[in-house]
Amino acid sequence: MKRLFLTTAISLTATASFADTRTDVLANYADIAAATYGDSLTTAQALQVAVDALVADPSETNLIAARSAWLAARVPYQQSEVFRFGNPIVDDWEGGLNAWPLDEGLIDYVDASYGGATDENEAAALNVIANPTFTLSGKEIDATEITPDLLKNTLQEADGVEANVATGYHAIEFLLWGQDLNGNGPGAGNRPWTDYATGDACTNGNCDRRGAYLQAATQLLVSDLEWMTEQWADGGEARANVMADENAGISAMLTGMGSLSYGEQAGERMRLGLMLNDPEEEHDCFSDNTHNSHYYDGLGIQNVYLGSYTRIDGSTVSGPSLSALVAETDTGLDTEMRLKLAATMRELGEIKSTAEAGMAYDQMLEAGNAAGEELVMGGVNALIDQTRSIERVVTALGVDGIAFEGSDSLDNPGAVFE
Repeated sequence: MKRLFLTTAISLTATASFADTRTDVLANYADIAAATYGDSLTTAQALQVAVDALVADPSETNLIAARSAWLAARVPYQQSEVFRFGNPIVDDWEGGLNAWPLDEGLIDYVDASYGGATDENEAAALNVIANPTFTLSGKEIDATEITPDLLKNTLQEADGVEANVATGYHAIEFLLWGQDLNGNGPGAGNRPWTDYATGDACTNGNCDRRGAYLQAATQLLVSDLEWMTEQWADGGEARANVMADENAGISAMLTGMGSLSYGEQAGERMRLGLMLNDPEEEHDCFSDNTHNSHYYDGLGIQNVYLGSYTRIDGSTVSGPSLSALVAETDTGLDTEMRLKLAATMRELGEIKSTAEAGMAYDQMLEAGNAAGEELVMGGVNALIDQTRSIERVVTALGVDGIAFEGSDSLDNPGAVFE
């Protein structure tokens, strides 16, 4: 198989002159976070414009444009996930934007093979779009008007069930693509544009309410990203928290890198789906965009270590970096860390390029697909390998109190099948 390396080449010589103090490194980290969330907001606003156009004038062209805007919005947002885990203000907020997997029957119609309510989730097939009133948690709910407040404060994690995802990127993704009913076969979701049509052209009923739900979810996405962007601006709470204590700030940076690299991405998002051979375990499962989600998650980790982020307009935010801090203590370790990050991006880049050439990520998960397994495990192993170097960086910088997120798929595989 020809290897297509998509990652940008990096210098193996650290710019130690950048590393004035740890405070400088933390200030640049906050600047990168502000830029990443700012780009996430900008692309979400573009998505909102496309969604409004689809609802106002339903057509195949406008549905494709809205899907394209959603895909573009994922690029900066996935790079922001490295700010989770070490920053509670991000971790407490993130579930409303990127929670998965979801029981999509809560939101809209689903195929008969999906099933109905279960003991674990009575609302799994509630279908809010088809039901302006319903009972939830023993209470009568008036959903005649579908609003951001209804989605956020009534439906999201209804009955305390995490699979009741009513908001965020994946709720919007489902409303744009519909279910992917192809299993491990080729093809993404194929929702018709007529699901948003008016009058007799409307398919699957409730097109006006479907449009209202899509607009409410997108409006909420924008407002949530506005709030988080403000938290990283000058005077924002997230920036202030990072800058308040050098040791705690550097710990937050490394915790985000290690936890995303190991337990979240290598484990829950990649190894688990491969163990189960389950296409429902792919992150962007309706749109078949998982290869990009994995790639940009990995890039976000590299951004933080190198202290550099390339914005959607092509400009760069860069400055004092963890890399330079490490190089001042151990040049060999910095070189090792840079090489490990580059190796991970090559492996994730190969998944990305293979998917773009025709083998979607859910096809890679199919039992017996040796080439697919090799691709996914290449990414998993590289992520695990770079985490071991991140652990060495923790020691080299003398940072205390760090515990990376784990995953049964990596730490206790037998538990996955219990």
